[in-house]
Amino acid sequence: MTHIARDRAAIILAAGKGTRMKSDLPKVMHAVGGRPMIDWSIDLARDVGCSKIVVIVHPSQTVLIEHVSALLGEGAIAFQDPPQGTGHAVRCAEETLEGFVGDLVVLYGDSPLVPPSAIEDLYAALETGASLGVLGFEAAEPGLYGRLILAADGDLDAIVEAREASAEQLAVRLCNSGVMAGRAETMFRLLAKVTNQNAKGEYYLTDLVGLARAEGAICKAVQCGEDDLIGCDSKADLAEAEAIFQSHRRLEAMKAGVTLVAPETVFFSHDTLLEADVVVEPNVVFGPGVHVRSGARIRAFSHLEGADVASGCEIGPYARLRPGTVLQPNVRIGNFVETKNTQMGEGAKANHLAYLGDGTIGANVNIGAGTIFCNYDGFMKYGTIIGEGAFIGSNSSLVAPVEIGKGAIVGSGSVITKDVEPDALAVARGPLITRAGWAISFRTRKGAEKAASKKD
Repeated sequence: MTHIARDRAAIILAAGKGTRMKSDLPKVMHAVGGRPMIDWSIDLARDVGCSKIVVIVHPSQTVLIEHVSALLGEGAIAFQDPPQGTGHAVRCAEETLEGFVGDLVVLYGDSPLVPPSAIEDLYAALETGASLGVLGFEAAEPGLYGRLILAADGDLDAIVEAREASAEQLAVRLCNSGVMAGRAETMFRLLAKVTNQNAKGEYYLTDLVGLARAEGAICKAVQCGEDDLIGCDSKADLAEAEAIFQSHRRLEAMKAGVTLVAPETVFFSHDTLLEADVVVEPNVVFGPGVHVRSGARIRAFSHLEGADVASGCEIGPYARLRPGTVLQPNVRIGNFVETKNTQMGEGAKANHLAYLGDGTIGANVNIGAGTIFCNYDGFMKYGTIIGEGAFIGSNSSLVAPVEIGKGAIVGSGSVITKDVEPDALAVARGPLITRAGWAISFRTRKGAEKAASKKD
């Protein structure tokens, strides 16, 4: 458990309009790993023990405001209008954090992959006497990143923007991520001294380092991996962040004992949980909320979301498990079967071509090909219950609400609209009608008609 010596708070900068995303959706609401980027930053703040979290937004970002309010409450939002730089954005939270005494970290809503360990390292720097800690990374291509310039003793001496750096400073590969931590009272005091006397006319958070050093304070740089600090300003950045996330999760899964037959074709969500000895075949997608227990097999081209899959189950190929699916041990879901809000008992099987929605299926039930749970009447959803050991013949339609009793058999091609007693046979289809020789006369008549049409 993390030892927290002082109260902690986080300010998450999320007011950017994200014009390079070319989207009406606020930038930080775009998803990585199946959830909005802003959620990653909020969870990061929670993971490191922040008792107060303030998200800086623009008043026009209605979708974002509603989303954050639902997660944190309206009191966790502060507005920046108009945008005047990162330093100004942090100052917009000062009133909301009035009275807070403790350590403050500034995070970014478009940086979804920052690990909690990096923020803990920043806080640790404060515990060892630093007034400010800045998170940096060794960049493969430093380009226009601000450089973290270290003093001879290893302390952070300055943050220099690339456009203002000397040739010697441009050779430095340690770059600024923008993530910064410090005593809240120190950061707000120094921010009051920041000016906008620069080319952009903005108030920069990075100026705090120079101001602190001018007072003789200690500043520290903490390093993290470059991939961990990717920021997403465009759809291309978003795709890159997704690729990094997927690569990490695949490796983590395999290290934990999961077999990925073709790892590069399997896609995870942020909360996917696969236990050891799960086997995942190629081209499988895990949406949010999936837990697959040890010994299950997910076959190729399947899509799972909001599903709990027990040990010994076999899913797919080409299966779709939707939210609310709960499968007990040794269930078989075959090709082109879709389940939604359905529980299946141990050993139950639906081997092919079925839709099972809003159902409760007992142990060892066999669902034949083409079976449909008719669960929706255009206004309401209704449930289907199938008792243990029942057999549902192929191409059957079960019109909910309906209950099939334990051990009952439903004949193929039936449309069942009423409950079926245990161990009963239910057949609901029209009688077979045959007319001897009819096919011969039909073909003769049609042949004559076709020949006549050609003459015309």
